[in-house]
Amino acid sequence: MQKLKTIFLFGVILLCSRIAMAQWQPPTSDTVHLSIDSAESIFLQNNLLLLAQRYNVNAQKALIIQAKLYPNPNINISQMMLQPVSKKVLPFGSEGEIQATLSQMIILAGKRNKQIKLAETNAKLAEYQFYDLMRTLRYTLRTDFYNIYYLTQSSKVYQQEIQSLQQVVKAFEEQQSKGYIAEKEVVRIKAQLYSLESEYNDLINQINDTESELRLVLQLKDSFIQPEVNETKLAKISPAKYPIAILIDSAYQARTDLKIAKAYTDMNKQNYELQKALAVPDLTLQLGYDQQGNYIHNFNNIGFGIDIPIFNRNQGNIKSAKSMIDYSATTQKSAEASIEAQIYRALQKAYDNTALYQKIDPAFGKDFDRLKDEVLSNYKKRNISLLDFLDFYDAYKQNTLQINSIKFNRISAFEDLNYYTGTSLY
Repeated sequence: MQKLKTIFLFGVILLCSRIAMAQWQPPTSDTVHLSIDSAESIFLQNNLLLLAQRYNVNAQKALIIQAKLYPNPNINISQMMLQPVSKKVLPFGSEGEIQATLSQMIILAGKRNKQIKLAETNAKLAEYQFYDLMRTLRYTLRTDFYNIYYLTQSSKVYQQEIQSLQQVVKAFEEQQSKGYIAEKEVVRIKAQLYSLESEYNDLINQINDTESELRLVLQLKDSFIQPEVNETKLAKISPAKYPIAILIDSAYQARTDLKIAKAYTDMNKQNYELQKALAVPDLTLQLGYDQQGNYIHNFNNIGFGIDIPIFNRNQGNIKSAKSMIDYSATTQKSAEASIEAQIYRALQKAYDNTALYQKIDPAFGKDFDRLKDEVLSNYKKRNISLLDFLDFYDAYKQNTLQINSIKFNRISAFEDLNYYTGTSLY
């Protein structure tokens, strides 16, 4: 009887090892297999935030055209409505009276050119904001992409153990009813199964949350995105490819948030010059005609008008614009100060995670397959207990999860470097 029991349990474990090849199935049948390059291409075409920012760039460029336009001339015509003597309505000729004035504003103190420069800087600012949004969203896309890939790899281990334990629990319950196995053994196996299922559920929720964010970036509704990653290519990436001096220099040249800070400083300086110019009143030239309301008939005149800057000399706006220069200049210095610290830390993480990654034994997976057969053989011979066999599976699970975590952290460090330098160096 003991021999039959051993053969039966060995058959269960062998069946579990076959079933362990099954993988977690996505929650939807509409699965999209994407490489990182394909995902970025879809992102550039579909992302609604990028599309909205493009419209904003076009809107700001249109304001440059508006700033270049000159003020329109103004014409003012008045006609006598009622002749007091003849009682005629809207009389013309010698009995009527017509007045006409044509005026044109002449902009002084270079206000037009200053407004054009300010509009051009605003357009550049909108472009920088577009590229900074692209930089941020691309970082989210790439990080989520690799995170989903390695989380999915980890989920396969849980799937293997859960399916194996489910078969073992079913077999043990049958053997318990026949008195071959103690109840405490079944309870222990069930507790381990429930623990694995809880961990697996948390992992699947994490995958689905990341999938939701990635779908939003790519605008792929009701699709499950299955990342396809060339790990051989990723393994060749080295933090030593670029010295830190090149990384920092690249950041100063390419970081769009730094360009935005500089653009705000330039814009506030230009606004300050414009506000000073607005303190100078503009000149209005006039041409006039009066049919017979003046000391002679058909009176023609020429003149000009200008405000007298006694009370309002734009003092408040000038003072505010000057303070905004100091504000934006300080903000720019703050952005510059954080660049070196961010790049140094990201590069340090890349070196640390790469060193940890290089310690991984490439033969780990093959060794496990070999050890699995040995464990099964030893269990058949009753050299090890079933719990020892499950401990072996649990150790494999923990090691696999750690390896996937190390791989993701390494790639994430390189994505941080791309983000902080504002480039795609890695």
